[in-house]
Amino acid sequence: MAIVNTSKGAIGILTGGGDVPGLNPAIRAVTIRAIREGYHVIGVRRGWAGLVDMVREKDCDNSDNFQVLTEEVVNRAGRTGGTFLHSSRTNPGKVSRASVPPHLRDTYAAEKNDLTPEIMKNLAWLGIDFLIPIGGDDTLSYGVRLYQEGVKVIAIPKTMDNDVPGTDYCIGFSTAVTRTIQMTNDLRTSAGSHERFLVLEVFGRYAGFTAMLPTMAGAANRCVIPEYKFDIERLTELLVFDRRKNPSRYSVVLVSEGAMFVGGEMVFERETTDAFGHKKLGGIGDLVSEKLKELSPKFNNGKMIDTINQKLGYLVRCGDPDAIDSIVPMAYGNLALDLLLKNVHGRLVVLKNGRYDNMPIDVVTSSKKIVNVNEHYNSERLRPHYKSFEMKPLFIMTSDRG
Repeated sequence: MAIVNTSKGAIGILTGGGDVPGLNPAIRAVTIRAIREGYHVIGVRRGWAGLVDMVREKDCDNSDNFQVLTEEVVNRAGRTGGTFLHSSRTNPGKVSRASVPPHLRDTYAAEKNDLTPEIMKNLAWLGIDFLIPIGGDDTLSYGVRLYQEGVKVIAIPKTMDNDVPGTDYCIGFSTAVTRTIQMTNDLRTSAGSHERFLVLEVFGRYAGFTAMLPTMAGAANRCVIPEYKFDIERLTELLVFDRRKNPSRYSVVLVSEGAMFVGGEMVFERETTDAFGHKKLGGIGDLVSEKLKELSPKFNNGKMIDTINQKLGYLVRCGDPDAIDSIVPMAYGNLALDLLLKNVHGRLVVLKNGRYDNMPIDVVTSSKKIVNVNEHYNSERLRPHYKSFEMKPLFIMTSDRG
């Protein structure tokens, strides 16, 4: 039984994975344009979890799983951060036995369960003709799966790490870089007052863009990234050198959460994994901070240099979007509707070489997008290269080219 019946049909929209500023503007853009084109819009709540937990009974309260979107609803949230539809890291293709909804446990009792047949039935029950997921490569990888199952999917890339393949830009990245620069500059006063190293851990599991761009913009002296295992002695030597040159006697390093010491591996906060198989990262900043203090006398005439160690974490992904993360989501939402109106699906809306475009959705699962170390990272100086800017995209190193 379809929840809605309109002449043109219904569009479902959801947000998955981590929150970023710019999600609500994207939801608003899709909804307003869709309504004006004669479509009904259904917001699926809590990402893929809303479709997993849904009960296909007319009198059942599914208000936690979906809501009908109107201009009034999206206009209230459209200029704010986060996602009013909420989010989750649910992977319907791999649902643990404990996470299977009670009404499905008789049918799905394995340790890991593929609930895709239920997702397909729930989409049909809601009357959703087109689905627009907004997310990173994990969320969108399941969008690829649904497209392969016959669902008309148009995807919008979102992640503050900016690591969705196929696009130069993902919603949330600009605000994250802006906040990182602002907070690093704010923390300089404390680092300078106490003549310390300033060690800031930032998000970035496999891609170091959120450490590279602020460093390139002058927020930090050095950065260490997941794409290149670094020598902690060399980092200490460089930071002592930077501190000595600085009249205020401090130096700054940005540490991606996925960065690794030479001979080491990623540092995890805990061993449990999410539905996409990722362990919770966290702690490399603490280790770098301790090792810098320990090694600093070797390069500082026998005197230890103390550190200020701060994990920026969610501070860079909360709050209102900046200008770019207000404009790009609006354009992405309208690009999705342009495709839908042409009955084109199985696409990812993108920015490529400064222009809006679209790509086949399976680009999300066909490659990885990481920093090109040879082209953009000076592994001897542990900082970005400053060269060959001609014809680069707005954020320099975020294109798949090269």
